[in-house]
Amino acid sequence: MLPSYATLEALRHDHPAWRLLRSDHASLISSFLHRCFIAPNQRTIAAVELAEALDDELYTLRLHWGEDAFPRSAADYLNDWSAPDRGWLRKFYKSGTDEAQFDLTPATEKAIGWLSQLSERQFVGTESRLLILFDLLKQMSEGSEADPGKRLAELQRKRAAIDEEIARVSAGEIVLLEDSALKDRFQQFTQGARQLLADFREVEFNFRQLDRRIRERIAQRDGSKGALLEDIMGERDAIADSDQGRSFRAFWDFLLSSRRQEELGELLDRVLSLPAVASTNPDPRTRRVHYDWLEAGEHTQRTVAALSQQLRRFLDDRAWLENRRIIELLHAIEVHTLAVREAPPPTPFIGLAPVHAEISLATERPLYTPSTRPTLEALTVMLAAEDLDPAALFNAVTVDRDAVRQHIEHRLQGSSQVSLCELVASRPLQHGLAELLTYLQLGTDAFKTITDERSLERIAWESVTSAGEPVNRTATLPRVIFVR
Repeated sequence: MLPSYATLEALRHDHPAWRLLRSDHASLISSFLHRCFIAPNQRTIAAVELAEALDDELYTLRLHWGEDAFPRSAADYLNDWSAPDRGWLRKFYKSGTDEAQFDLTPATEKAIGWLSQLSERQFVGTESRLLILFDLLKQMSEGSEADPGKRLAELQRKRAAIDEEIARVSAGEIVLLEDSALKDRFQQFTQGARQLLADFREVEFNFRQLDRRIRERIAQRDGSKGALLEDIMGERDAIADSDQGRSFRAFWDFLLSSRRQEELGELLDRVLSLPAVASTNPDPRTRRVHYDWLEAGEHTQRTVAALSQQLRRFLDDRAWLENRRIIELLHAIEVHTLAVREAPPPTPFIGLAPVHAEISLATERPLYTPSTRPTLEALTVMLAAEDLDPAALFNAVTVDRDAVRQHIEHRLQGSSQVSLCELVASRPLQHGLAELLTYLQLGTDAFKTITDERSLERIAWESVTSAGEPVNRTATLPRVIFVR
């Protein structure tokens, strides 16, 4: 439903997406931000890196349109785009650093997404969308049906249809989708995948707005800590229990399943290898779109973690202020006590509890109980009949778990995933099988790993026998991948 005239007028003046479409540099802003943020699924970019990319873009445009086309510097344009009256970029500073970062706002992503739909499409599919709408209606109708009889009748109908299809396939009658149907469905999948990434940015923006409101309320609040915490927790629970929060939590739980990730990877490999789909020249990032979803979800989770950290900081600050107030009160009491000692008041100014004796009868006290002394048996210490070499006690193998963990984290900083074989190749095993088991144990306790049972890897290392002779050893195990 289209909003009213007054609502549209307010959106035309205040909404960042509408302001972007009305801007004189809308083409530059949309094309540049799409290339830097949306196309590679980049969540944040350092200010220096983004300014260099914009300098290259402005240099190319000035060669074609003249030096007066874009006279300002790249840094001025970025600061202008991130101004509050623009709202196309979010400029912020990460904790512990003084380097500015830029992030795309959901309003800008909506405007760019709408502009991308204006170009003429060579293929417009309608069948898949009709099937999706029909399936959604069926899911809502079946999911809200409370009559057991109707539910059973629907399940029996589905079972009969499945039995008929099994019979046809057994008889060799296999119905395949046509190339147009495959292209139609793949187009709907890519559009849904891109829209899902845009939704992640909007969900993260909503949580960030909540964090900002809480910071403002903490800064302006002078009342009791309990009342403020009750309001904050109530608002936090309201968002977590809202439709958006429950949907995001269900999606995140579904995506974190290793079985679902493997299934998504297998389905994408199979679909992208189909000739009809390959003829459309799909985006290469479609193959790893589920990893992009994971990365976008991690940004949203980090925003929620920042909210929790802000609450912890509030509690610590309040506790420090309360302790300081207690010290001030005690100091004031000492000052008043000294003043009263020098000039006591003429009338009583403080009351004491009445003095009374504590009576303890002799019969109430317990009798003496002697302590029990342990009895030691006279045992003769027998000496060993043979001489043992104590050097074995000093030859125990100790693996530095922290060093192994740091090595894994360092490799995952530059890549979203790394295999166990690559880790061992970049840092050979020094303690043999014990160090290899440390990698596997960290993959279970401290990192997330994916095991490919179909691919086997050989990991080799050098060892020394009991006689001191070097020997090469090899372990064959399924491929283990550490995921960031």
